[in-house]
Amino acid sequence: MSDVTRILHAIEHGDARAAQDLLTLVYAELRRVAARKMASEAPGHTLQPTALVHEAWLHLGGDDQPTFSNSPSPSSERLWSP
Repeated sequence: MSDVTRILHAIEHGDARAAQDLLTLVYAELRRVAARKMASEAPGHTLQPTALVHEAWLHLGGDDQPTFSNSPSPSSERLWSP
C-alpha cells in the first residue's frame, strides 16, 4: 500500500492528522517535480521551484484561498481566515 493510499484510508477513518500528512507528502512531490522542470529552463530565469509550486497551489484553489489581514482580530490570534 502506498503512503498516499494509507493516508487517504486514515482520513476516511477520521484521523485528524492525516490531512496534514497528505499535504506534506503532496507538497514534497510537487516541489521535486518543479525542481526537475526548472532545471531545464534557460540560465537566468527567475522563477524558483518553491514559487512555481505556490503559484500552482493558488491556481488550484481559485477563490477559496485564505485571505491575510494586517492585524489579527482581538478575538483571534489567527492571521488568516478561510
